[in-house]
Amino acid sequence: MPDKRIIATDKAPAAIGTYSQAVRVADTVYLSGQIPLDPDSMTIVSDEFEAQVVQVFKNLSAVCEAAGGSLADIVKLNIYMTELTNFAKANEVMGRYFQQPYPARAAIGVKQLPKDAQVEIDGIMEL
Repeated sequence: MPDKRIIATDKAPAAIGTYSQAVRVADTVYLSGQIPLDPDSMTIVSDEFEAQVVQVFKNLSAVCEAAGGSLADIVKLNIYMTELTNFAKANEVMGRYFQQPYPARAAIGVKQLPKDAQVEIDGIMEL
């Protein structure tokens, strides 16, 4: 069995289920999905999609840092949105946090997300 290290930080929302914020195996970190929760209040930051995406990237960044990396180390992202009409805005916000070469990515439309968030993002980071 590979050596697993659980990653946890209070700078990102606490897990709201039976999962860890991230799990590191060797130099690979598997990032659980983040929704736009404020880590202190555990409430959705805004009803506006852009503000939600910004908060998700802040949360992901905090978990990446707790694992010893940064958003720049992410090699794969999955973006889940309740409205695919927000695709262009998700791209625009992502462009604020990533530079080329960009990570591999999927953008997926879903019916509903936890706490009625409009966006959730998970990923894989290579250290």
